[in-house]
Amino acid sequence: QVQLVSSGGGLVQAGDSLTVSCSVSGSTSSIYGMGWFRQGPGKEREFVGGALWSGHGARYSDSVKDRFRISRSRTNNTMYLYMNNLKLEDTAVYYCAVKVTPRGDFTSWGQGTQVTVSS
Repeated sequence: QVQLVSSGGGLVQAGDSLTVSCSVSGSTSSIYGMGWFRQGPGKEREFVGGALWSGHGARYSDSVKDRFRISRSRTNNTMYLYMNNLKLEDTAVYYCAVKVTPRGDFTSWGQGTQVTVSS
């Protein structure tokens, strides 16, 4: 089993940058891919970005492409979501997740961390 604990959210102003983290523990050798999702107020959860566990093959939603970046530290198995030029519409609870098969669902999730962007 894999456990994820996210952190690093907060209140920022539009145009600021923020990094959220996700500490991953347990059977990390079984992980195939990682992803970040978010759920804004009154909205459904949406995909933000994802990559192979190696960090390669990253892809992003159109709404965050060129502003957000995913990475993983091999040293401590921590996932990162680097967010730049934050916009009001980026306000959401951000969730990290991992999957163990190429075509399967994301099966392990972090508890979520709140990011609020103010004007």
